[in-house]
Amino acid sequence: MDAEVLLLSRLQFAMTIMFHYLFPPLSIGLGVLMVVMEGLYLRTGDAVYHRMTRFWTKIFAVNFAMGVATGIVMEFQFGTNWARYARYVGDVFGSALAAEGIFAFFLESGFLAVLVFGWDRVSKGMHFFATLMVSFGSIFSAIWIIVANSWQQTPVGFQVVDNQAIITDFWAVLFNPSSMNHLVHALLGAFILGAFFVMSIASWYLLHGRHLPFARKSLTLGLIFGAVSSLAMGLSGHFNASMVAKYQPAKLAALEGHFKTGKADLHLFGVPDSESKEIKYGAAIPGGLSFLVHEDFNAPIPGLDQFRPEDSPPVTIPFLSYHLMVALGGSFIGLTLLGLFFRWRGTLFEKRWLLWVYVVALVGPYVANQAGWVATEVGRQPFVVYPTGISADNLRRDADGMVQMDGGLRTKDGMSSSKVVGKEQVIGSIVMFAVMYALLFAVWLFVLNSKIQHGPDEEEAPPPPKTSREGLLETVGTPRREVEASGGR
Repeated sequence: MDAEVLLLSRLQFAMTIMFHYLFPPLSIGLGVLMVVMEGLYLRTGDAVYHRMTRFWTKIFAVNFAMGVATGIVMEFQFGTNWARYARYVGDVFGSALAAEGIFAFFLESGFLAVLVFGWDRVSKGMHFFATLMVSFGSIFSAIWIIVANSWQQTPVGFQVVDNQAIITDFWAVLFNPSSMNHLVHALLGAFILGAFFVMSIASWYLLHGRHLPFARKSLTLGLIFGAVSSLAMGLSGHFNASMVAKYQPAKLAALEGHFKTGKADLHLFGVPDSESKEIKYGAAIPGGLSFLVHEDFNAPIPGLDQFRPEDSPPVTIPFLSYHLMVALGGSFIGLTLLGLFFRWRGTLFEKRWLLWVYVVALVGPYVANQAGWVATEVGRQPFVVYPTGISADNLRRDADGMVQMDGGLRTKDGMSSSKVVGKEQVIGSIVMFAVMYALLFAVWLFVLNSKIQHGPDEEEAPPPPKTSREGLLETVGTPRREVEASGGR
């Protein structure tokens, strides 16, 4: 396999995945916040919560559409650039993605019409149920995607037949050693993004003196949700690191720049140098990593010297992206707790400098989500499906004393044949995707900005006291009638 084609195909897949991943986390985070807002409206009858839910629903709908549009591209790449990989994981991925489509996507999209168009056609209770189902559908979708991805990190419950992984234990695949840790971590990342998105727009309204009751309640709710999620993320990160230490010790060594087996320091920052086998320009807590993994500052941690070069992941990209994610996570905790302190003191809305920080801080969760994905995926290289039976408690070694990395599927072996996919085709598709995604992103920003500039509607038709058959059918038929009224445009 041509090394250039392999690199270009990996860059193409990374570009499409990272662009797509801008949207699902926001849908998940906003969905949960919308459930909370509408629940508060039902409980208190406060019209501000009603306006909040309606406004954020509009933002959710735009983002959901972008997530669907950008997600389709990824599946086609499995059959073009990564045909051998698709054959190897087809049985596992087919089950997970089929479950995601049947049980999650249809649930989410089925209630989306009621969520977006049913405000003045169905009762408050029915609309809240639709909001709950859409939010649950987005989370349920994430469950199946993360199960499929986690299985690649810690594959279990299968056997290889004719170079294809065949499921032998579905429940083992579903609850593989990394799935629940990854799921909680990804969902918390989505919750943080949703919280900071709400905080950013609410702060912008406060700074410009617009929609003040709406903005105050939105900012307060975002701060509470963001603080709880950020604190929980710290705990989740610890459990994830412990899981990686056990099942992917080479990845942990790369994430922390741990080159030599022995007591492992916890680096706060720095620049890894793979040639000199050290971290330059950095600061570290002596034995900190050993303590976090084994609760002993002197406990040995396997280093990259235990793995053959052809089995070792790169260090620079995982190290930098991982530490960027951790640093941003710490800043989220600080920003949300500081905001809650000032809210408790009753001075938050007067702190214009902090409101401006919240406006721009929205970039942080986007970067953190992307950095976490990069660290996770690059850290498992050179494997696209990790070898089985790897455990820091019982590492298999060859005659030279190096850790055996048998089985799995190497990334270079998952590529399609060079007779099918060549360098020119991959470059052409990268350019095409870049142009298409740039246009989609511009449209998304334009529509999003238009809705934010307009703001929440001050007067809206009240919901009917109960849901009628005619009202529900009218709601479901709304999108089609609006398309027909526009002449199909």
